[in-house]
Amino acid sequence: MAGYPLAMARDLQERIKKLIIDRRLPSGAVLPTEPELMKLLGASRNSVREALKALQAMGIVEIRHGFGTYVGPMSMAPMIEGLAFRTVAGHRRGEDSLLQLLELREAMETGLVSRLAGRVAPRDLVELDGLVDRMEREAAEGAGLAETDRAFHATLYRGLGNVLLSEVLEAFWDAFHRVRTDLADVPQDPRVTCRQHREILDAVRSGDSIRAEEAIREHFGNIRTRLASTEPIAPTRRPN
Repeated sequence: MAGYPLAMARDLQERIKKLIIDRRLPSGAVLPTEPELMKLLGASRNSVREALKALQAMGIVEIRHGFGTYVGPMSMAPMIEGLAFRTVAGHRRGEDSLLQLLELREAMETGLVSRLAGRVAPRDLVELDGLVDRMEREAAEGAGLAETDRAFHATLYRGLGNVLLSEVLEAFWDAFHRVRTDLADVPQDPRVTCRQHREILDAVRSGDSIRAEEAIREHFGNIRTRLASTEPIAPTRRPN
């Protein structure tokens, strides 16, 4: 019977989500008050409050104390936090979780870049050229390339017009780079990074989908090689 209350709690969460969907409520829209939800759902005040708290943790609702409950921003923040935590925890157990996360992002980008070959808008090509130029300047000055690298990938896939895709890629990027910064100072040659991004851009501009896929694979292969050269943190033993 221990699982029965849990099943009831999940059912209540699903019914609140269904209410949001059925009423076509956008982010920021006000939800019914607690008494109204109690009546609509046939549930106690405590049950409704617990369901709303769980949904708030997922970013589905936002509880503003003294004002009410609203439809949440529905951002990818919970996913980012989950990915980062899972990766750090796995790494601390001696697992190759950082490489696993990289493989997920590589699979997505490899599958997407061929669709972009020859289809990137001229204004985006100009912006991408500028970003690679900036990378080359940063490399020459010994500055970090992370933010420019991030902007390059975001701009590259922007032309697909898929908002959810952009958010998912940003989530993978955030998780990977936050974890990488926390876990290891992985050496890299910024000139190689610049050359690979220039190659990706040239392949996409020319409309050569096969060459674009190969350029993406080379880029991620280089990252994978660098990550594989770092030793996972050994699990800490508790004293007897």
